[in-house]
Amino acid sequence: MSSTRVSMGDMRFPPRIARVGALGALTAVLLAGGPALATASADPAPQQAAVSLSAPAAVGDICYNDLPPEAHETLDLIEQGGPYPYPQDGTVFENREGLLPDQQTGYYHEYTVETPGSDDRGARRIVTGEQDQEDYYTADHYESFDLVDYTC
Repeated sequence: MSSTRVSMGDMRFPPRIARVGALGALTAVLLAGGPALATASADPAPQQAAVSLSAPAAVGDICYNDLPPEAHETLDLIEQGGPYPYPQDGTVFENREGLLPDQQTGYYHEYTVETPGSDDRGARRIVTGEQDQEDYYTADHYESFDLVDYTC
């Protein structure tokens, strides 16, 4: 059983790859600017829109220090490669909601963030991507995500 947990933990550390490409840039522009950019382009002196390519507009951010203590514990377990308290931890997150940047299946993995007083896994999760410190927190079971900002 522990070898399964170790291999699941190993899935957390695949080679980090760049995920910004032409399609990602186009998606970010459409999500961030959409119709407003069409209006701006009619202007004789068009202005360039500042667009973040790190995540879609639907993803917010949260300071690492503002995460609940249980999220810190989960992030520590991820860095250690487990062992995880639930068998679902480390499994592939499929991004069915489409809120995270589009990636191939297997790019994202999910981990439980304990919810005090809950009789089950609760609604809180950390979803990890392949890039270094690409960790997303959700407190509402995938209805919204915040990219963890480790600089604050």
